[in-house]
Amino acid sequence: MRVLPGIGVSTLVGLAALFLSQHYDAPAMLFALLLGIALSFLYEDTHCKAGIEFTACHFLRIGVALLGLRIAFGDLAALGWTTALLLVVAIISTIGVGIVLAKTLGLQKRFGVLTGGAVGICGASAAMAIAAVMPESNHKDRDTSLTIIGVTSLSTVAMVLYPIIASALNLDETNTSIFLGGTIHDVAQVVGAGYSVSEQTGDLATLTKLVRVAFLMPVVLCTLLILRLNVDQVADSKPLIMPKFLIIFVILMTINSVIEIPAAITNAGAEISRYALVISITAIGMKSNLKSLLEVGIRPIILMVSESLWIAGLILLAVCYL
Repeated sequence: MRVLPGIGVSTLVGLAALFLSQHYDAPAMLFALLLGIALSFLYEDTHCKAGIEFTACHFLRIGVALLGLRIAFGDLAALGWTTALLLVVAIISTIGVGIVLAKTLGLQKRFGVLTGGAVGICGASAAMAIAAVMPESNHKDRDTSLTIIGVTSLSTVAMVLYPIIASALNLDETNTSIFLGGTIHDVAQVVGAGYSVSEQTGDLATLTKLVRVAFLMPVVLCTLLILRLNVDQVADSKPLIMPKFLIIFVILMTINSVIEIPAAITNAGAEISRYALVISITAIGMKSNLKSLLEVGIRPIILMVSESLWIAGLILLAVCYL
């Protein structure tokens, strides 16, 4: 009973965000976060606070764990090892660029890991998964909100611009698919960009994107290990423990790789995951303070734009000259 009011209000606002997303054909994650921030005063209400914290934490883990139903090891083989290796290099180097630039801009290196992982893997979902294993800090929710706003906005811009760039460079269908699937942050925007070119491009771009999503758990595990080794030299005595939602993610992905799960189950899991992530991001928005977001200034924007340009340039050079 203590957490029900907060869960209820988070769910209601999350459903409103989904409605607005379908009505205006815009990212649900962005609507959820903005609505949550607008209603952040509810977090100060003692009746809602415990439930909002519960939703931000546990609904997030449910949503990330169920992402395992969308991925199979066969996706990697279907795409080809050369392309898979290119994606590995792109993801690792983007996170590395994020860490270096964050330090250069006077931001915490863990913020560079968060933004680099979000840009390199799968946008808002990756940001939330990485944030879930980060040590608690005064700025954790603020940094997560900033990252989600940034990558979602940049992903929407990329959805429009990248097909134009691919056309201007006369990329063939395969290279266009790899470029779109390997660089655009969120899955929904990859689908939109790919199918705006052709059905075949949409299929291959989506597959490329899913392979990037498959690297989410290795990156999250490495992030967990590195942060526990004190990347920012902040005291943190917590032991290294494998989070349960990561274990469930790996189990579901393995099952999906070994046996053919009925489409009804995978579709239901995908929908539950989508609802859980939207509701959890609404709660994260409610925990955020708009004033604290504005205080950070332009540095996070410069960081995320630079990371986006890096991964786009790297993939584009690879498909054009390799």
